[in-house]
Amino acid sequence: MNAVNQTEFRQAMAHLPAGVNIITTQGSAGRCGITASAVCSVTDSPPTILVCVNRASASHAVFQRNGRLCVNVLNSEQEELARHFAGMTQVPMEDRFAWDIWDEGDADQPALRDAIVKLQGSISDCKEVGSHSVIFVTLDRVTVSQQGGSLVYFNRDFHCVQRAR
Repeated sequence: MNAVNQTEFRQAMAHLPAGVNIITTQGSAGRCGITASAVCSVTDSPPTILVCVNRASASHAVFQRNGRLCVNVLNSEQEELARHFAGMTQVPMEDRFAWDIWDEGDADQPALRDAIVKLQGSISDCKEVGSHSVIFVTLDRVTVSQQGGSLVYFNRDFHCVQRAR
């Protein structure tokens, strides 16, 4: 059997639609956030998700040292935020957290006020796979909004998906 090369793999993954998320953390190691589409459920007992983070990312160590994070599932109107947290703009990290977009509720991790879903929890395990870490997060807080559509990434671009009527 022939091995799949990186170019083929990346092209194939570009055609796998994925929800767009901003993963945030704050704690003794600092505060940061990244845009990620590699997020999925693992099990509902206990409620656990996984998040894949590039180990070369400056934020990688901050997530691991803080040990907690929030997955903010973006709504269809939040493409600009996705671009900022993906590093596509020159906005410094601290400026992003100064914007009036954050939920000031009782969440201990930065949660976007208008995210359609907010998943907060503790890192329970971490596995290194190639260039990334697969971070398992046991959830202790889930908030779901009934408003708006979803932002997805497909064919190397952002797209909006609305609920069927």
